[in-house]
Amino acid sequence: MLRERERRGVAPTGPRAGGTTTARALQPAASDDPNERIRQLEARVAELEASERKLATERDILRKAAKYFAGETNW
Repeated sequence: MLRERERRGVAPTGPRAGGTTTARALQPAASDDPNERIRQLEARVAELEASERKLATERDILRKAAKYFAGETNW
């Protein structure tokens, strides 16, 4: 994953302390070329959209599991 980010020109986020990252760590590496900056930002947007899809899928699975187990209890 780190190599993929380096290939795209996105700065590595580094180790996470408590599962959070700073806003500065999430920004692409600085570039003087506007086209390069756009390419970096588009790559970051694609990465965030993929992460959003994964989280939405995980959320839906958890909701279905909670519904299943709530219906299975005999309290």
